[in-house]
Amino acid sequence: MVGGRLKPNQGVHLSLASRLQVTPGVGRTSEHSEEGMSEPQATRTTRAPRQLWVVGGFALLWNAMGARDYIMTQTKNEAYMSGFTPDQLAFFYSIPAWVVSTWAIGVWGGVLGALLLLVRRRFAVWAFLASLTGMVVTTFRNYVLADGLDIIGDAFSLGFTAVIFLVALGLLLYARAMRTRGVLV
Repeated sequence: MVGGRLKPNQGVHLSLASRLQVTPGVGRTSEHSEEGMSEPQATRTTRAPRQLWVVGGFALLWNAMGARDYIMTQTKNEAYMSGFTPDQLAFFYSIPAWVVSTWAIGVWGGVLGALLLLVRRRFAVWAFLASLTGMVVTTFRNYVLADGLDIIGDAFSLGFTAVIFLVALGLLLYARAMRTRGVLV
């Protein structure tokens, strides 16, 4: 002891590396005391890759556009809906409540998934899955079970629907990969 202080290597000293023991494949660590007894486990996550913020930001902006479309259509915003033909407006305004519900799940599941991705929560996977499922059910009803293909089935609308599907699938797969890597907890 020098001047009331411990010299290096004097007394009991455990480095952080010797105190943390990684449990393989679980993404958790446990601290061991000097006696080797395990203390409560603390969650250890993998550092977020930079692209997570880019993908999460893109996902939030993309799904915010879908949320805007949903709100403008459901509130029958005159300025927003003025670009559609009378037949298209009649089609949109006659969508049954169960389809509006699946559309809402698709839209708001995507927004929630994006937010959960940005805060690195594993439930982003489930939110993106709900979003994709809602989108698939809504699209199937609108284009297969109803006459939506005849009313709004131009090449641009069909192509854009395909892009929406691919983005939703991509976000689900990305979130699942981040969960598998331990980035989402």
